[in-house]
Amino acid sequence: MALEHALLVSLSERAGSGYELARRFDKSIGFFWSATHQQIYRVLKRMEEHGWVSSEAIAQEGRPDKKVYTVSDDGRAELARWIAEPTDDVGPLRSELGVKIRAAAHGDLAALCAEVARHRDQHAQRLELYRLMEKKDFSAPDRLTGTALYQYLVLRGGIRVESGFVEWCDEVLAGLRGALPPSLPTDPEATAPQPDSVIER
Repeated sequence: MALEHALLVSLSERAGSGYELARRFDKSIGFFWSATHQQIYRVLKRMEEHGWVSSEAIAQEGRPDKKVYTVSDDGRAELARWIAEPTDDVGPLRSELGVKIRAAAHGDLAALCAEVARHRDQHAQRLELYRLMEKKDFSAPDRLTGTALYQYLVLRGGIRVESGFVEWCDEVLAGLRGALPPSLPTDPEATAPQPDSVIER
């Protein structure tokens, strides 16, 4: 997937300026396909040159005009073409953390535990954010249709991925800490079940 396709998806849901698109990426699509604000502006210009989007200058009181982008017929055709083509997500999984865990016998286990715990905390924070988004924006999932349903299904995918990763980190930490030599101190709070853990005990 190119950034162009992610922008076509966002603009198909709602027209917007480059700034508005960048804000949307920070809060939604950006969780699955990251891009800097500079990249978004640069790609929007290229998309307009290709005829995939058109823009209209909207006057703003006390501020410069806002350039609002909408998807053109050519852009909708490109989006439909891209949706129908095979996706590369089934390719090989790359995980530097996984390779480090595989090599645990050759390194500092305490340092590796700290690194796994750091990853766990980051994913737990993302999981909490996704669950808050689900509660706030999709309180009645059984009544969703159209774009709202599709957004919800993607969010559910994110929740499952993050939940699974946190659970995996918990398993890794339990295994690594069990393998620590007795001479190495362990943090009793770190090994105790955490209240925000997604694992059902």
